[in-house]
Amino acid sequence: MLCALEIRDMLIIDRLSLAFRPGLNVLTGETGAGKSILLDSLGFVLGWRGRAELVRAGAEQGEVVAEFALPAGHAAHAVLEEAGIGAEDGTLILRRVNTADGRKTAWVNDRRVSGEVLRALSDTLVELHGQHDDRGLLNPRGHRQLLDTFARIDLAPMRAAWSRLGQARRAVAAARTALEAMRSEEDFLRHAVAELDKLNAEPGEEATLDARRRMMQGAERIRADIARAHQALSEDGAGAILTDAMRWLEGAADRAEGALEEPIAALSRALTELGEAQMGVERVLDSLDFNPAELETVEERLFAIRALARKHGVLPDDLGAFAGDLRARLAALDGGAGNIAALEKAEAEADAAYQAEAAAVTARRTEAARRLDAAMAAELAPLKMERAVFATEITPADPGPEGRDQVAFTVATNPGAPSGPLNRIASGGELSRFLLALKVCLMGDAPGMTLIFDEIDRGVGGATADAVGRRLKALAAGAQVLVVTHSPQVAALGGHHWRVEKRVEGDMTLSTVTPLDVPARVEEIARMLSGDTISDAARQAARALLDG
Repeated sequence: MLCALEIRDMLIIDRLSLAFRPGLNVLTGETGAGKSILLDSLGFVLGWRGRAELVRAGAEQGEVVAEFALPAGHAAHAVLEEAGIGAEDGTLILRRVNTADGRKTAWVNDRRVSGEVLRALSDTLVELHGQHDDRGLLNPRGHRQLLDTFARIDLAPMRAAWSRLGQARRAVAAARTALEAMRSEEDFLRHAVAELDKLNAEPGEEATLDARRRMMQGAERIRADIARAHQALSEDGAGAILTDAMRWLEGAADRAEGALEEPIAALSRALTELGEAQMGVERVLDSLDFNPAELETVEERLFAIRALARKHGVLPDDLGAFAGDLRARLAALDGGAGNIAALEKAEAEADAAYQAEAAAVTARRTEAARRLDAAMAAELAPLKMERAVFATEITPADPGPEGRDQVAFTVATNPGAPSGPLNRIASGGELSRFLLALKVCLMGDAPGMTLIFDEIDRGVGGATADAVGRRLKALAAGAQVLVVTHSPQVAALGGHHWRVEKRVEGDMTLSTVTPLDVPARVEEIARMLSGDTISDAARQAARALLDG
């Protein structure tokens, strides 16, 4: 609920403080007195886009402060929480400043905020309705949401079903794209896998072959030296000499009284080491004894491994892993059709689930449309439009997260007349009453909001204006309603009444707003009835209106 509005140096308002109350609040005054400026100022502090120049002439800056009372569970709390702003005591204070050079700064509960935060709060705090309604009643794109709110339809299951369908469709499209891409390289994959499998290179094989090749290439050069060494170590060489020495020492050992034991032992060890060296040299000689064709075979495989590695841009030791990757891609290609079939089945199941949800929502919308049309008929009768027909039309639309229905509110103002959109068929006065009736029927969608009706009674009078006022009063029983009106019948039904008027001080025109007590209300309503000259008859008529 809007509790207070303070305006400083905005257009023709210098200083103004208003305290609003629950129920029906009416503002009256002559044309041009400044009633629209009040709404402009309120729209400014709420972040609405309006006039570019708002600062009063000669002032450095203009300022508007609005105070709202927020009950527990009000939708504004979620916006405040997201913005990191507290409102523990249930009070919300908006303040916005506009400097003369056009800069705008806003605060919420003393926390500086952007215009986006103000507008997000505005959507939960205030609704403005008039003959140029800007809150969705005249916009067919918002009619489906209004009907869903009236029907209390939870769209979360259908949005989830639509999301799952979208994911399934994207999975199928991605699989098809991937399959087409793989098919474009199918020949390469099959040739490369066959080539790699035929070679079947093992990790470390390239290094082994390279070492074997280098050894064979140097074998002839070193084999002669190793053979001479082997001859020197054989039984005809050093081995024979050591053996003879060992035999001679052992023959003399008995006569040397133990002096030859250590030399004999050392010589024995030398003969053992000599035998091991001889065996090692023999093994090397055996390894150097190769068929020249083997060198050619080793070189061919070594060069084949290196060439294939260069061809595919991998290291020789990685050829096996690379072949495994290609085989996996080839397997995916061979199994791609089956995978797509499974994904298409999942897509069909997701589509069936979505269609079921959409059909259920369509059924609920159709039933709700009948109830809304009946409720509108009941509301239009008191507004002297019992012959008008309001109809909620539901037609097929492209499927989406909110279903496959298009909703439009249409009217026919007279029996037999063609129906059409609200804003094209109804005249100004009729449109006002249609909007009022529709708002009464949809009131459940905006608990805790302040409703503002800007001259919604324009173009109507007499009994019709009285009916409009009574509907506004009924609407105010469950919400705070502010009405800018020129209708004495509507003004008389207000629970609280303010008069907006202009005054001239020097060369400056200023607007003031005055709360009216009962005598002052009689005078104001009498003025609205009779004009500038207020007669006793007009006062008597005003009292009759106030008495109900």
